[in-house]
This record gives sequence, C-alpha cells and structure tokens, in this order.
Amino acid sequence: MNTSHLCRKPVARLLAVAAAASIVIPAVLAAEAQSSGATDDAIARLGARLASGAATLQWTEGRGYLPALLQLLDINVDSQVLVFSKTSFQHTLIDPKHPRAVYFNDNVAIGMVQGGTVYEMMALEPSHGLAFYTLDTKQTEQPAFQRRGVECLFCHGPGNKGAAAMVVASVIPDAQGVPAYTSAFIDTIDHGTAIERRWGGWYVTGTHGSQEHLGNAVAPDPEHPLDLEHENTQNLTSLAGKIDVTKYLTGTSDIVALLTLEHQVGATNRLGALGVQYRQAERSGAADLKTLDASVRDLVDYLLFVGEAPLREPVKGVSSFTQTFAQRGPRDALGRSLREFDLRTRLFRYRLSFMIYSDLFDRLPAPARELVYRRLYDVLSGRDKSEKYASMTADERAAILEIVRDTKSNLPEFWAGKAGKAGEAG
Repeated sequence: MNTSHLCRKPVARLLAVAAAASIVIPAVLAAEAQSSGATDDAIARLGARLASGAATLQWTEGRGYLPALLQLLDINVDSQVLVFSKTSFQHTLIDPKHPRAVYFNDNVAIGMVQGGTVYEMMALEPSHGLAFYTLDTKQTEQPAFQRRGVECLFCHGPGNKGAAAMVVASVIPDAQGVPAYTSAFIDTIDHGTAIERRWGGWYVTGTHGSQEHLGNAVAPDPEHPLDLEHENTQNLTSLAGKIDVTKYLTGTSDIVALLTLEHQVGATNRLGALGVQYRQAERSGAADLKTLDASVRDLVDYLLFVGEAPLREPVKGVSSFTQTFAQRGPRDALGRSLREFDLRTRLFRYRLSFMIYSDLFDRLPAPARELVYRRLYDVLSGRDKSEKYASMTADERAAILEIVRDTKSNLPEFWAGKAGKAGEAG
C-alpha cells in the first residue's frame, strides 16, 4: 500500500524501474512466485469454497463484490484507509479525488480502486510469506481469484532478506498524486517511524494534537515539488470536500487503523524473513541456528516495540476501528488482551505484538520458533536486563506473561512455568 503494496506499477514500468535501480529478485522468490503449487492462506481457502459452492460471492450495484468479499474474509469496513498517490498498478485511476481504499485484518489486505478492473489482494501465507491475487470487479457467474506471480515481486521482493515483503511508504505527491521520486519514495514505514515522516500520499482522519504528519496534502507547485501544502491537512475529522465519500464503504481513513497497519507490516516482514532464512539454510544443509541470531533478536525487539516512535500527544480515531480491533481478542482470565490500545504515549497498552497469534508466527519452523520464544521469555521474565528494555516495568512484563499463558496454545514448557499452562484460545 503506498502502500501495503499489492503490485504497484504496470509490469513494463516495473521492469524499467528494476533495471535502473539494479534490483535483483532472489531466485527462491521468483521460483515460488511461478510455482503453481497450492498455498494455505485465507484467500486460497475462500477460493476453494467458492469453487465448491460452499460459499457465494454476492455482487451489488454500485459496490460490486467488495462488501461480500470483506464479510467472507472477516475484514471490518472500519479498517478502511485511503491512499491517493499513484502507487498501484491501476495508477491511472488514482488521484487525490479518487483514492484507493485498502481494507485489512491480521491475515489479508484488499485494495479497491474506483473504476478499477480488479480488486488487489494480498494474504499472509506461512510457507511463502505472502501470496498475491486479483479478482475481476466485473460481475460474473463464477467469480474466481487469480494468483499473481513474479510481477508483484518487483516491489515486494527486494530488501527483506529473501522474503516477499509488505510495503507501507510515505511519498510526496503532486496535485495529481504523482510521487516525487526522492528517497522518501522507498522509505519503508513501520512503528519506529516518527509521525512527522508518515502518511505522505494518504488521507488521515483523526486527532493528534500538535504532532504534524505528511498526510492529506499535495505539493501543488511544479517548481517546488517537495513543498507540501499545510492548510487544512492536520487533525481532520472528515474528508468531505476532499473526496466523494459516498463512493466508499465509509468516509474515514482512520489514524489508528494506519498506525496498526504499519506495526503489522513490520512484524509480518520480519516473521516472513526469519522463516525464509531458516528454510533456505535447511535446503543448503547449513541450518546453523547461530546464523539466525541477529534476525531472531531483531524480530523479538520489534514484537516488544523496542524503538517505537513515541506519541507526544494522545491520538484518537474517528471510526469504530479502535473498539472493533480490540474486541477481536483473545483475552485472558482477567479480561486483558494484547490488542488493547494505549494511544496516549504509545500504540498498545501491553508491548507485545498481537502478531504472536498469527499463522506466520505459529508456523515458523519449530527450531526458529523455539528461539523466538526463548528470547521473548528472557526479556519478559527479567533475565535479560539490557538497557533497551528498561522502559518496560516489572508489572507490564508480568501482565504480558500472564496474558500469553492464558491465551496462547502450545507454549514451550519453560514459558508456562509455575504460574499455569497455556490455554487453547490462541
């Protein structure tokens, strides 16, 4: 997407950009993209249900397949975020008056462009990391998902240790949404990125005090392509006047949804990279766990929000996303959840990522997953007293341990400890 990208430019242009930048797609990624082997992801499973008649995808006038698609994939409408930079392969249809809508949950992201010929789809897939699909927007008797291949990897392949990557980028768009091709174009955004560098090319609804961001703005003067406008771009609670909100399922591009998506993208990419690194080493006969140490530490630090950019003032969304995201649980015996937001000084109340419940985490190769669990436990139990974890109080660490013990199945014995054993809710 400007994104979580879902295939950003036409293939011909992608090839030109790749050649100019000397981008090389790892051979393992290209081979997997061309493979016709079955994948185990939410979109593939829904496709099988549609093919067998176990599920049907309803088409409605004016909305197409989108509402039914979101319902069948368990994606809330309030997750909608809007990106108006021309950073999709359907870029000719995107501009500040006609942004692309992106909807997401823990496992799937769907992109919709007004007047587009396809819905752009991405799913977390344990053995491949990511799987890419499209669905024709035109009504047909038998709608079917088309698995996309190597063309998506020109944007999603490079720079993630051999694994396909989700991408959230902040750009400087002109009045038509064309990004200025500066270093900001490839500056990957995650929870460590300062607010003032986020959301260029995106709409942002919600309040954030005196903190400023790059969203809701274009650079209108071609003579000064890096100078964004400032008037009426901060603390917007409505997009009325900027877009025709009736063309979208909801009128928001919620700031809390954006913050959550950016955290999720960083966790997804690190989980995918660790799995790919282990499997590559195993195939080559060099599966030495010591070689994974740096990646394990990087992943664990990210899952524990080390380096998270602080919120200098409280943030508040304008949609129901803050409530519905937290309601997805799971919760421990005391009603606590890793999905509870803080939004005063940081994103979440408990600083361990909800992505530990994801299929990507649970289906890491067992030896690699064991290393991650061990490293997490060393930090949360207080055995690792490194300065970078000093902001996490003993009470917060204890609460996180208790939440995970109550809500995560198949924990290692050393994690369960004397306080109890893992439940079956994860």
